[in-house]
Amino acid sequence: MSEEGQLFDKKSLRVLRDGERGLRELAADCVAMANASGGRLAIGVENDAAHPPPGQRVTDEQVMRLNKRIPTLTLNVAVAATRQVAPNGGEWIELQVFASRQAVAATSDGRYYLRVGDESRPLMPEDLARLAGDKSAFVWEAQPQSQVPRSRVDADKLRDFVQGIRASDRVSARVKIKSDAELLDHYLMADADRLTNLGVLWLGQRPDRAVLRHAPVIQCIRFDEQGLKVFKRVWDDYSLNPQELIDAVWREVPDWQDSYEFPDGLFRKNVPHFDEVVVRELLANALVHRPYTQGGDIFINLFPDRLEVHNPGLLPLGVTAANILHTSRKRNDHLAQVFYDLKLMEREGSGYDRLYEQLLASGRPGPKVEEGDDRVTVTVQRRIAHPEVIDLIGKADSSYQLQPRERTALGLIAQEEAITAAQLAKALALRNADELRPWLGRLLDFGLVLTQGRTKGTNYRVNPEVLKATQYRGRTSLRGIERHRLRELVLRDLGIYGRSKRGEIHARIGAEIPERTLRSELAAMVQAGLLTPLGEAGGRRYELTAGR
Repeated sequence: MSEEGQLFDKKSLRVLRDGERGLRELAADCVAMANASGGRLAIGVENDAAHPPPGQRVTDEQVMRLNKRIPTLTLNVAVAATRQVAPNGGEWIELQVFASRQAVAATSDGRYYLRVGDESRPLMPEDLARLAGDKSAFVWEAQPQSQVPRSRVDADKLRDFVQGIRASDRVSARVKIKSDAELLDHYLMADADRLTNLGVLWLGQRPDRAVLRHAPVIQCIRFDEQGLKVFKRVWDDYSLNPQELIDAVWREVPDWQDSYEFPDGLFRKNVPHFDEVVVRELLANALVHRPYTQGGDIFINLFPDRLEVHNPGLLPLGVTAANILHTSRKRNDHLAQVFYDLKLMEREGSGYDRLYEQLLASGRPGPKVEEGDDRVTVTVQRRIAHPEVIDLIGKADSSYQLQPRERTALGLIAQEEAITAAQLAKALALRNADELRPWLGRLLDFGLVLTQGRTKGTNYRVNPEVLKATQYRGRTSLRGIERHRLRELVLRDLGIYGRSKRGEIHARIGAEIPERTLRSELAAMVQAGLLTPLGEAGGRRYELTAGR
């Protein structure tokens, strides 16, 4: 057996017994080889041995696990694991790593390596930039399928596609007049006489889509209160293109039909547990933004209180869970264009705006985005925390024709009853309160929202007259209490209970009062000579100034 070097490395079979830790170590070595010239890993052969131990056996499950897990732990890495038998009868696994000629390979958690001699070295930023410059751009969608001629399209899928394009008001007349063949070229679904990856994905026949590397598979699983699986539906036969997948998921999962019923005057109003717009937008984002060079299924996990959509791969470089509402990075440009032109999703970068708007308008919090080691999870709540907000937003929108961002901001303010500029900016993932103006829009001009204070300490609350006019049925709380009333509460509290810490005062007069508001008012009362502070920092207490 060859000596370890640039193109060959040995690994003990123990690496597979170390579970996830061992697999991630192998993934790093695969990335290093892919970024160099490719190579082979002999798994089951010790570093100082020429052959595996006699009698060593390799299971089918170990080989299958490598073929399945290495692609999910890496990006732009192609591998092939096979079982081999040495002259002494011992078995080992040969893991072939193919060179990534056109794209930089990485682990799924964003680490880069390069094979140098017999070592896998982590790449520094300056090395990464140089490596990226040496590789030509790789566009997965536009890569032609050598075995699939353009004549082998699914006639029904082609008919639906061209009809959808020609009926869309998002497509220019110049494009609509193209022939069917010209439309395939325009959307990069064909290259000369062959279909591209995108063409096979959208228009190909089932056998061709089935062998397409990492064609999307969706699993929907429902869990009960104890976390046990009670329903499962899998779309894994590759007979559906992305548009048909979304339709099938919406049509075949019974949970989407469940709804809450709320009184609305003499009538009843039904609000779905999960709005169709939200579900379709989540699925469209999962299908469009996943890296198609990385394996892994899309999971829709339904819990009694929430919906989770798990998408393989990480967020595009530069996009984080904190800035996803405002930052746009394209990953699959041509696939995204097809989705947009067919009106299956909003324009790039505005999808999450729509999710926030729809969820807040239905009395729910916005979506929660979390990035793991190899996947992105988006969570939306099933239960409506603020049903009264639905009616408020609906009536305000009917009267003033609010813009999407205005609806989002009004929904946040109404749910919180009163919110500071700093808190509102944080909820909208803005850098500071100065960026709130486009979101507030005309809410202040219309008198829907009132303000108190200045700069980042500004408090926003829904105008009480608007609440009265819309017969708002929300509970009354002290979140938006006026400062002079808060001062009277503090004076009365200390008059009864005497010397107290801020937390003690807060608990007695109303825990829903924002802590920042109470802290500011206590400081103002000390400055005005109404209160005397005793002690420092966390031990500070307040008492009425002598003579009051």
